[in-house]
Amino acid sequence: MPDATRHLTLANGLRLALRHAPHLTRAAAALRVHAGSHDAPPKWPGLAHFLEHLFFLGTPRFPLADGLMRYVQALGGQVNASTRERTTDFFFEVPPAALDGGLQRLCQMLAEPDLAIDRQRREREVIHAEFIAWSRNPQAQQQFALLQSVGANHPLRGFHAGNRYTLALQDPAFQRALAGFHERFYRGGQITLSLCGPQTLDALEQLGRQAASLFAPGEPVAQLPPPALSAKPHTQLFAHDNLPNGAEQALELLLACLSDNRPGGWLDALRQRGWLQGFKAQMLYAYAGQVLWHIDLQLTPDASADEAWALLHGWFGFLRQLDPAQLNAEFRLLQQRRERSASPLELARRDSAGQPFTALDSQALHALQSLLAQLPCREQGQWQLPAIDPLLLDALPAAKANPLPAAVTFCDQLPAARQYAALYLRWHIPSALRLPLHAALERALRPLQQRCERASLQLQFSAAGEYWQLRCAGHPAAVIRAVELALASLRVPSPGSWLTPVNQAPALIPIRALLKRLPDAVLGTADEPAPAGTLGQQVLEDAWQHSRWHGLSVGFDQTARDALGAVLQGCPGHAGKPDAPPAWQGHRWHHAQVPGNEHALLLFCPLPARQQACGRLLAQLLQGPVYQRLRVELQLGYAVFSTFRQIEGVGGLLFGVQSPHTRHGEIIDHLWALLHQGVTLDPGASQVLAEQFDTAAMANDDLAQWLWQTHLAVQGDELASLRASILSTQQTDLDALLDAMLDEQSPWLCLANAAAVAGPWR
Repeated sequence: MPDATRHLTLANGLRLALRHAPHLTRAAAALRVHAGSHDAPPKWPGLAHFLEHLFFLGTPRFPLADGLMRYVQALGGQVNASTRERTTDFFFEVPPAALDGGLQRLCQMLAEPDLAIDRQRREREVIHAEFIAWSRNPQAQQQFALLQSVGANHPLRGFHAGNRYTLALQDPAFQRALAGFHERFYRGGQITLSLCGPQTLDALEQLGRQAASLFAPGEPVAQLPPPALSAKPHTQLFAHDNLPNGAEQALELLLACLSDNRPGGWLDALRQRGWLQGFKAQMLYAYAGQVLWHIDLQLTPDASADEAWALLHGWFGFLRQLDPAQLNAEFRLLQQRRERSASPLELARRDSAGQPFTALDSQALHALQSLLAQLPCREQGQWQLPAIDPLLLDALPAAKANPLPAAVTFCDQLPAARQYAALYLRWHIPSALRLPLHAALERALRPLQQRCERASLQLQFSAAGEYWQLRCAGHPAAVIRAVELALASLRVPSPGSWLTPVNQAPALIPIRALLKRLPDAVLGTADEPAPAGTLGQQVLEDAWQHSRWHGLSVGFDQTARDALGAVLQGCPGHAGKPDAPPAWQGHRWHHAQVPGNEHALLLFCPLPARQQACGRLLAQLLQGPVYQRLRVELQLGYAVFSTFRQIEGVGGLLFGVQSPHTRHGEIIDHLWALLHQGVTLDPGASQVLAEQFDTAAMANDDLAQWLWQTHLAVQGDELASLRASILSTQQTDLDALLDAMLDEQSPWLCLANAAAVAGPWR
């Protein structure tokens, strides 16, 4: 049954978009202000972004400790904001019962912000730290350079993020501009508020009306139209002016066609020639009939770039000749799958932007024709439109029924009625060549991964320690089809997979690079180069022959399990059981060589199973104080977090900091001092945390991941026991756990981009 929607305009001019989605377990709100960085006075670059930051610092009614961010984080939800060229978005996702509290905080902080000068001084330093990170990020700089191709007068060429020098707090003119921007744009006529959840439309409307009444009334402000894009000729950048309404959705369809790597299309033509190494297409800007988008194409050194782009123009010419209804047929299925797979937050954000997951209507089809008419086209290549992708079909593949192999555990805690399933397969690979073999298999799976992403499926093939892991999640029928294709590629990868690529993946910022390395560090894997050796099919078969595997399946009904069992008959390796999770004693330091020159570290304290309920509550109570002390008061950096995390079956508290100016030893000292202050148990926090571990309240992916981690930990997977343990935790339990964590003999792992500091680290 499709979701029910409702759209209305309130008396103050605010537009309300409501979505009743009974299959959801959480609710979300997305508020779009129709003003962004290009609407701010040119004299004050970054003013709009700066104001977005200031909103989150609390108000008299909801101070920082009870503001939106703390409120949402305490509920295990998500919250963020984004300033774009002509819009500013604020959004959060929480349990349905908490939607009202989140809405009240969101609307109040936007309608009645506290812009005190002392707050501005502190937050400007955070903005400046972000600016430094941005200025050092190669991808950000490449995009900035790309935007210099547009017309000289277009604001896309400018700098709009803000820094210590553009935000002139001491200038009265700046303060007037800041207050004036808020007064002009943060009022009813400039705002769209979208609510999405399992609540009825009437209930959502009541919540929306009550919260939105905080905004002053006002008619929509006419935003100044931009000058023509007038982009200079550029092979990979496509600029369009004067497109009709619906152009943004039309471009979404075009990008879906471009990303289809099956036989018959442009990407397949490049792959058949052995030229394709990487592809990404994305929209950079869309406003008032203007659209700017970019293709990032990575080719092998021996490829002919001119011919590759000529082939693209031929593909454009082929698409232009087709009946748009042909393109729209598969796009309709793509959008339906995306809508069913989307989180509440994704649905709310799409609704607030006026871009729901639907096929193109007549207006958007006309925009598609206009878009294609402006593209460089030629008659070149033998093209065909692929048939509907089987990964988009809901029917199970035809196969002889087989029971699941004994090595695969089935868990029924994820109800099959949700139409979401996940399969985890894990191999222990003792081969010394497992890392280069894994890299080759990753290359073999990349086309399928891209195809899965297009069809709203998650397919990951990861490596940590001596283990390889395949995870596939999404619609049950699609998972079964994708796993069958994935296992075939893992057994016999394509010949090109053995060739080492020249291009490397974009460098991550240090804290993200450390998070990627964390599973290896938890397993105790050292950063050692793989031994030399010639790779090939025989080496891979030897590795599979000496491997052991096991798995977990969740969310499949009996018929789907039988179909999955048939597919898993082809799983390489020998059936086995999970290994015991790793353990260590004392403080361990792991120096990871990652790109970037800012100081970054992760501190992980593993806990035994009997203490993990207490540890989760402790992490919940520490989240606010850690953020307040390290980010707000000490201003160590913009990347500061604390949470409870399960990694390779090991659960524990995880703290992360990236700082441009504070060294690792000082960061640890600040954190240790904070932990020594202790926490005070709030009974309400226990109840809130326990409610997050109710099957009916957990998002599909969260539930599947929790089940997999408990499977790896070789411990019970009863959520009711975890909830009961959280509710029975006392202040003395928290105090005892903190004391144990602060003991020099307690197990701690520090993963950092520097050598060990003085102290108990080894």
